[in-house]
Amino acid sequence: MRNGEYMKAIVTVMLKNGVLDPQGKAVEGALAGLGFSGIGSVRIGKCIELNLDATNNKDARAQVDAICKALLVNPVIESYAVDLKPTGKVG
Repeated sequence: MRNGEYMKAIVTVMLKNGVLDPQGKAVEGALAGLGFSGIGSVRIGKCIELNLDATNNKDARAQVDAICKALLVNPVIESYAVDLKPTGKVG
């Protein structure tokens, strides 16, 4: 990485609507068993943080999209959202 400004990407990957989420169902049942009421459908996902050597949102987004399509997301059953934040100058 070069000296300069960097971007942090936070990628949230979730199962698509309609895809069964057994882990979410287990947590939902456990919450009910613990006495928590009023909890609707529970869905479990994953959060991935990436520090990128990119100085603008367009380049960072393109890099993250390529990473998600190549490795992080199964597009048949998962969707993802990306939140980009500048991290400032890194030496």
